[in-house]
Amino acid sequence: MSPVTHFLMGWVVANAAKLDRKERAAVTIAGVVPDIDGLGAIADTLTRHEDKPLLWYSKYHHILAHNIGAALLVAAASFMLATRRWKTAALVFVRFHLHLLGDLVGGRGPDGYQWPIPYLLPFSNAWQWTWQGQWELNAWPNYVVTIAALMITFYLAWKRGYSPLEMISPFADRAFVDTLRYRFPYPRLQRH
Repeated sequence: MSPVTHFLMGWVVANAAKLDRKERAAVTIAGVVPDIDGLGAIADTLTRHEDKPLLWYSKYHHILAHNIGAALLVAAASFMLATRRWKTAALVFVRFHLHLLGDLVGGRGPDGYQWPIPYLLPFSNAWQWTWQGQWELNAWPNYVVTIAALMITFYLAWKRGYSPLEMISPFADRAFVDTLRYRFPYPRLQRH
């Protein structure tokens, strides 16, 4: 799945419990963190015409951060940073695994390659997750999931008064929420 989809789904999960701004950010970011190993694509692209190109993306994507070791590390980091430690760490751990599930279901490349997920790394390389029914990154189900997550994100912003923009700018967050609430005002109750 797209990092944008993972981000939006992370925000939705972050709103499943009463968390503060920092804790919501931790859960949301945990939804994208496994794709940090995808940054190797930059090195691959920049060195593709060299005698010895770097193949960091092709060698390490879905290896370095798509496993139980990375999930435990990210959950432990969120535990140390959060006020509601256990709740935040549990949601981070769940969200991390939802990322893996999303990639397992909807992460096949355009060339048909299924990125296996070496779940037990760094402890063991014995178990590789794959699914024969995996749809391509640009398949319609991924668009449906993204649109649904976006709609839920907008609804949560309208209802709760904060959005993912709170991680970047409180001013932008306030402007976004105010705009949503102006465009879609609360329904007025009818008196009989």
